[in-house]
Formats: sequence, structure tokens, C-alpha cells
Amino acid sequence: MRYICGDSEKVLADLISEGVQVDMVLTSPPYDNLRDYVEGGVDWCYNKFKSIADNLYRILKDGRILVWIVGDACIGGGESLSSFKQAIYFGDIGFKLHDTMIYEKNSASFPAKKDSKRYTQIFEYMFVFVKGEIRKDIQLLADKPNKWAGTQSWGNLTYYGKDGKLVSRGDKCKPIAEYGMRNNIWKYTVSLDKDNKDIRHPAIFPEKLAEDHIKSWSVKGDVVLDPFAGSGTTGKMAILNGRDFIGIELNPDFYQKGKARVQWAEQLYSSYLFK
Repeated sequence: MRYICGDSEKVLADLISEGVQVDMVLTSPPYDNLRDYVEGGVDWCYNKFKSIADNLYRILKDGRILVWIVGDACIGGGESLSSFKQAIYFGDIGFKLHDTMIYEKNSASFPAKKDSKRYTQIFEYMFVFVKGEIRKDIQLLADKPNKWAGTQSWGNLTYYGKDGKLVSRGDKCKPIAEYGMRNNIWKYTVSLDKDNKDIRHPAIFPEKLAEDHIKSWSVKGDVVLDPFAGSGTTGKMAILNGRDFIGIELNPDFYQKGKARVQWAEQLYSSYLFK
């Protein structure tokens, strides 16, 4: 585990010069002007984003995944579109947009008022990018209960072709499994973990969200990177799921608390391994 206090733009360049490569990136960058992350605000602009995005492409191994969790501020009566501009830039530098996922929250930080002309914002984008052709050794989460589990249709499996005609796949229908593949909208309860109430971060995301992405897009022994490590959620869940971790955090207070949180996870994981 490496946990570094510094500016991601510079630290990533230093890691690349050392020959470091990672197997997955999972992060949530600053959202326009929605939050103040350091004293006086964050030096965060589109050019800085582009520099960091370029370095993330360089440091990520071929076939690996970058998950970019982001939202937009409302500026001058309209959404900033920063998330889409960032997604387009990732595509311009060589990433492929593998999936556009939604993180749905159980509550909102800024609920709409009765006289509002905009509905309550309750979700964020989770852009899943792949560098090259996606690796073959990952296993996506298939934990969605099937309503008709155990039942079976008669005949062959079919699908509609481009001409609109029904085409047989040639294989017989099988009983419906108890669980099926998830959809790409994930819903989580937004709250601090009871064991981490001292982590006072303005935009912490649920541990389960981090864990589910880590389990989906990486395997044990992989190195997971979070260039905006914040409260250490990505690092904690990476370590507890048998991955290594590299975290970068600019804010010294968040850095200290996040690092302690990840070190605690390392000790806990080691104690399980050697029982």
C-alpha cells in the first residue's frame, strides 16, 4: 500500500516515471464548485483535469478499467455538463466508454423546494472506461433475484434480428436461475459507516459502492488506484478484498485520516489471513 499526500497531477507523473502501473482506477474527482475540499477551495479546472486524465491513461494497464464517479453543478440556471466534457475527453485520449452507470442515492444533499423549477437531484454518473480490449478474468456481480427463478419455457431460445424477424439461437431454454446479472443502476444508502464517524469529508461515498466496483472490475492481487483518495473508502475496500492500493490525497487532514483507515484495513485483513 502506498498513500501519498500531494497533488495528483504531479504525483501521477512521478509514479509513471518510476514505471508504476495499476490494474484499476476507482475515483470521484471534485465536482465543479459544489464542494470546498481544501482551505480556500480546490485548484480544479478543465486543463488540470486533462493533465490528470492523460496520466491515468498512461498508468493503467491494457484491458483494465477506470471508474469515474462524477456529477455536475448547476451554474447560471443550467447544469455545467462537466461530466460529459470529461467523458468525451477520456474517449479522445484512447479510452472506450464501456458502460454509463448510475449511482442512485436514497437522499439528496439539496432537496428541491415546493416552488422549485427543477426536480431533486438524486443520482451521479459512474462512467466505466476501458483501455483497449477488456480483460477476460473478471467476474461481474450476478446477485439480482429473478422473479421467475426455477421456471422454464418450452422450445428454443430466440432473438429478433435486424430485419425484425424472430431467429432461433439453436439451444434449448433452461430453468431460470435464482439470481441474474445486475442492472447498471446501483442504489445505495448515503451515510457514514458507524465505525468511521470521525471521517468528516464533504462527499464520502458508500463503502458498498466501492466494494462492488472493485469486485466487478478487478481480481485479488491487483493494484487499485484512487487519485482523489479523500476519506480512504476506495483504499479500505480494496485492501479488505485482497487488492493492493495506491492513494493520492491533497488535503493533509483527509490524508492522515484516510491513511489511518486503510492501515486499519491492512491489519484486519492480515489478521484474517493468518488465523
